[in-house]
Amino acid sequence: MSGKPMKLILTQEVTGLGAPGDVVEVKAGYGRNYLVPRRLAMVWTRGSEQQIDTIKRARAAREIRSLDDAREAASRLAGLRIRLQTRAGQGGRLFGSVSTSDIAAAVQRAGGPELDRRKIEVTNPIKTIGSHQVSVRLHPEVSATLEIEVAAS
Repeated sequence: MSGKPMKLILTQEVTGLGAPGDVVEVKAGYGRNYLVPRRLAMVWTRGSEQQIDTIKRARAAREIRSLDDAREAASRLAGLRIRLQTRAGQGGRLFGSVSTSDIAAAVQRAGGPELDRRKIEVTNPIKTIGSHQVSVRLHPEVSATLEIEVAAS
């Protein structure tokens, strides 16, 4: 196996790596086994420069509109009380854990904006009832913290 870095174009935002349209160099295994199969990136070629421009133009058009939208969404999220009911066993331990899809659905049920589950970052898996905090990346410059109350059903 060669440990030679590979050049990729990001097609989606990857935390700690970059935004759509960025050209990055990563270890070959990370690119080949994780980024490319999940459609987070595509292999860089000389002919792909035009695609980079297209991705960056689309991102710029979205970000200009979405920075204000993201700030507005963050203020809406700050005022929400999010309750999630799930099955729990003895001692308040959940059967499984709360997924980002569960969180996105609970936010919508509470009257919040529709969130992309991939933008929700759960640092520690939620496996117990009680109060938990998760962060939501709404925009490269705007993130919000959600307080989630997990209760046994």
